Amino acid sequence: MKHSADEAIVKEKMKQTFTYCQKMLHDPVKSSEIFTAFSRFLDIPGMIEQDFNLLFGDVTSAKFLEKWPTVYKKKVLDQSRGLTQTGDLQTGTSIQGHLDSIMESRQPYLVAVGTQRSVIHKYFIVIDKHAIPCKSPDCIDELFKAHFVFGTSYNQDLVNVYNFLQTTIYEIDVENTKVNPRVAELRARMLN
Repeated sequence: MKHSADEAIVKEKMKQTFTYCQKMLHDPVKSSEIFTAFSRFLDIPGMIEQDFNLLFGDVTSAKFLEKWPTVYKKKVLDQSRGLTQTGDLQTGTSIQGHLDSIMESRQPYLVAVGTQRSVIHKYFIVIDKHAIPCKSPDCIDELFKAHFVFGTSYNQDLVNVYNFLQTTIYEIDVENTKVNPRVAELRARMLN
């Protein structure tokens, strides 16, 4: 599988080894070797999507891309007006240079590669000092799904955003997920 150039064959083999991959991810000793054993996550786009589909099914997996443009986009953009933007962009750094400079474990997160903010060429999900390529229109969707596929916790600074996505858009564990009162309020506003 490591040497196959046929993406369809790789995806089928990854599907067949999904259960083993999940067991490995949840094993504290073996989880750090996931990208060695399953290196095709790093070069075949769509592997996160495939594993998320296997975890939750096609209906749940499609919710963000179905609901975002028609139901949530305008409401969220209206709510976000006036928020402070992050300036944590390192221009002129290669993706490998960025991976080599990682000192702490803030993962997974997105890296956008381009000549300027308005001209982004590629997006990557960074996890365990590895860059996983993702499709630009789907990068937020894939980033969210990466948390479930790789069994990682939400970044503490973004937990409310991810809880909102999880409970409002994807409708995963709505009854069991404890959300901040502001998330509950925003969720109520979005659903009405």
